[in-house]
Amino acid sequence: MQIPKPADMFDRTWEWTQLTNFVFDEQPGAKLGVVSGRRRQGKTFLLDALCEATGGFYFAATEVVSAEESRRQLGEALGRHIGAPGPIHLTNWDDALDSLLALGKDRPIPVVLDEFPYTVRGAQELPSMIQRALSPRRRERRESRARILLCGSSISFMGNLLTGSAPLRGRAGMELTVPTFDFRLAREFWGLDDPRLAALVYLVLGGTPAYKTEYLGGAAPARVEDFDAWVIEHVLNPVSPLFREVRFLLAEDPTLRDTGLYHTVLAAVAEGNCTRGSIASRLERKATDISHHLTVLAGAGLLTSEPDAFRQNRSTYRITEPLVRFYHAIMRPAYGALERVRPGRTERIWKGARPRFRSAVAGPVFEDMCKTWARDMAAEETLGGLATDVLSGVVYDTSSRTSHEVDVVSMDEDKNLLAIGEAKWGDTLGMAHLERMEKIAATLKTRGQEPKVILLFSAAGFMPALQDAAAKSGGRVQLVDLQRLYAGE
Repeated sequence: MQIPKPADMFDRTWEWTQLTNFVFDEQPGAKLGVVSGRRRQGKTFLLDALCEATGGFYFAATEVVSAEESRRQLGEALGRHIGAPGPIHLTNWDDALDSLLALGKDRPIPVVLDEFPYTVRGAQELPSMIQRALSPRRRERRESRARILLCGSSISFMGNLLTGSAPLRGRAGMELTVPTFDFRLAREFWGLDDPRLAALVYLVLGGTPAYKTEYLGGAAPARVEDFDAWVIEHVLNPVSPLFREVRFLLAEDPTLRDTGLYHTVLAAVAEGNCTRGSIASRLERKATDISHHLTVLAGAGLLTSEPDAFRQNRSTYRITEPLVRFYHAIMRPAYGALERVRPGRTERIWKGARPRFRSAVAGPVFEDMCKTWARDMAAEETLGGLATDVLSGVVYDTSSRTSHEVDVVSMDEDKNLLAIGEAKWGDTLGMAHLERMEKIAATLKTRGQEPKVILLFSAAGFMPALQDAAAKSGGRVQLVDLQRLYAGE
């Protein structure tokens, strides 16, 4: 059974289909699902809409200090849902879980426990109790068709619910992650026709939907010429909710306790320190001292560790959220001055930070956009095969004893090399860039890894000589500008 997606829900068609399929699965007995994703991606909107469309039960936990207070709030919500004259008294969590299962006695119904990590904080035993409540032969489970959905924004916490020896391992019938919008969806969501303007907004805010709807009320620059004023008014302005958003993101995650050190690690990565050793050196610590912090940030979805395409046992770290990168590269160094608003000061700070914006924000985020294009949007004919993995890497040329960074490395499922590419946000690319990539391709050929295609990405365009060379290459040299990045294959 399919329930029509709400008219005011942008995209999320696939996620909506998975949720409705889960809820209306004809199998008897209660079922468990887990929904996760970074904050501000619309998980609550999605699940609340699901409950509204199906008559389901939705409960969002708060940061309470005791299990008793959590159960009291849950009992109040249950009472309102079933139309009781007052709150439902829940003696213990066993009683609470059976009351939730009873909601599905007559029909399939979603039962959403949002902000589940808050609930567990006051009741550490709750996952084990859910395991027991959902025992296969337990009568309360067999007689219920409740579809219990546990939701949370702490990605590491939610992921650990179902891994290893966790009590709920093997109990969940669905594990759904609600992702951020990619750059194409973000452009459509913001309603920006100009691809350069869409890219500029994405470089700062990424694809987080709440930043438009909840934080800015839809305020967006109308033209590229308005971008600087928009940043000053809506991002660097201490009155704007975006001004303190990154601080709140870290403070709200229960797995991040020493937020000061985590901010310092993120700042080091934003400065261009992308390996474990270089990050530790920037912090003047040993690499072993920051291993835990890197792991926790990766678990929280703020950092990702990406293996080098050409060097085994070497990986680099990158920040996943553009606003986090923007904050640490642009805002944090001048945070105090930005807070003390003075006429013209913010404009001068932003003007002075523009070179750093191009190198530390626009460059890395644009590279990520290009890798997304190569992995998810480029045609097989463009790359010479189906790309299943797109990374970056460093090629060492033994003849000249030099290392060459490659921004985009596209491979098929058998790890065969399809394409290598260079991505530049602010540079107009010419023959020198192609010659550099040809040299790298020749080096790889000596190792039996010759790429089929050379990709050259630029947001600033291409020189005529390079355009001619690409036209004569028979498809071996592919030029990708912003228009093709947003609309082409």
